[in-house]
Amino acid sequence: MNELLDCSATELLRRLRTKEVSSRELVEAHLQRIEEVNPVINAVVTVDADGALAAAAEADRTRASGVPVGALHGLPMTHKDTHRTRGMRTTMGSPVFTDHVPDQDDLIIARLRQAGVISTGKNNVPEFAAGSHTFNSVLGTTTNPYAPDRSAGGSSGGLAAAVAARIQPLGDGSDMGGSLRIPASFCNVVGFRPSYGVIPAPSPTNDEQWLATPGPMSRSVEDAALFMSAAAGPVPQLPSAAPLNGSSFSGALNTDMRGVRIGWSADFGIGIPVEPEVVETLEAQLSVFEELGAVVEEATIDFSEADAVFHATRAMTFAEQYGELVRTHRDDIKPEVVWNVEEGWSLSAEQRVETTAASARLQQHVRTYFDTYDLFLSPAAQVLPFNASLRYPQRVAGTESETYLDWMRSASVLSATALPVLSVPGGFTAEGLPVGFQMAAAHYRDVQLLGWGAAFEQRTQFTAQRPAALR
Repeated sequence: MNELLDCSATELLRRLRTKEVSSRELVEAHLQRIEEVNPVINAVVTVDADGALAAAAEADRTRASGVPVGALHGLPMTHKDTHRTRGMRTTMGSPVFTDHVPDQDDLIIARLRQAGVISTGKNNVPEFAAGSHTFNSVLGTTTNPYAPDRSAGGSSGGLAAAVAARIQPLGDGSDMGGSLRIPASFCNVVGFRPSYGVIPAPSPTNDEQWLATPGPMSRSVEDAALFMSAAAGPVPQLPSAAPLNGSSFSGALNTDMRGVRIGWSADFGIGIPVEPEVVETLEAQLSVFEELGAVVEEATIDFSEADAVFHATRAMTFAEQYGELVRTHRDDIKPEVVWNVEEGWSLSAEQRVETTAASARLQQHVRTYFDTYDLFLSPAAQVLPFNASLRYPQRVAGTESETYLDWMRSASVLSATALPVLSVPGGFTAEGLPVGFQMAAAHYRDVQLLGWGAAFEQRTQFTAQRPAALR
């Protein structure tokens, strides 16, 4: 493997600035790595080699001219296939959009291009990003670089596999019910769900959609902050702006954890089932936080209404976004998406009002928790990476899954709070399967949260362990 591929984005950009490497060299190494490993993991589903090489040559000319360049100038990157990319196929993982080529970029892609990213292709997703296992009838299943017969998670599973396999150091994902955090846990990488609106996600159907948010995935927390410096910031079409922008994430992260008060819960106080190996692996690392000076106690946010808030809000969002597609292409869309849309259609006015009230009560519980604690720590995923031939785990720690969402509750109850949440590698099982911690901070304490995640990462160095199957 080309040694450049093991470098962080921060290091690659340093080498680009000092002309130790060219953008063309990076793109060539990136494309070669796709050829080497993609037949095993199916992470990348669209590649534009000619366009990427031409863009790399232009990036090198621009840098040589001495004009100012963007924060990510010359860095190659595949994009999540639910993010629209101008002039590049965007399938959404659906037969409805098999040959769809958008004529404009989504905001997150536009900002990455403005920062100088070289777009090389798209990475795989479940259909319409529904579910946390990456498979679809158009482009197949993405598997885990650490165990190629296992799931890479989802819906940003193609991205997680690409980053873990050293195809690229970081990339753009999104998260509604765990779509950044669960694949990060499965693939031993970092996934960051920012606070609401920090990276805006304008919706043509609902300007105040808050449950889903774009965010980065990387092999280091430092690189996640770098991504945020390029992608964060307000947009005029949304009614309110988050109190953070790109410059908030520039500069060194504060990794001092002395005196930080941490509440840890394996079951979120509401009996969420988690596989014993996941809990055992993470509990063995709790002492690391104490060694860093933090105080760790058994404590949790009151999540008693979080499931209800998440399910109703998700159902409404699916009905808003995909309702017309279900009406016109029902037979072409996977049953889980149809079910979620119909759940949204079936909600009564009374249920919608009660969801708003329950969300307000949940926010009061969040404020009460953070009156005492600085950080909430929990498992990022309830299960270990599972057999990739399954649609989703039918049973978790002895508990039957009634819907395709039940095994994602560890992530989705935190989605319901709209808090910033960071997934960081938390160790490996005896079998060598990755396990991740989920760290949540108070609203808009995103930068400090990244600093605390970096402190744990620097002490443990879990991401340095490469996937043995793809070396």
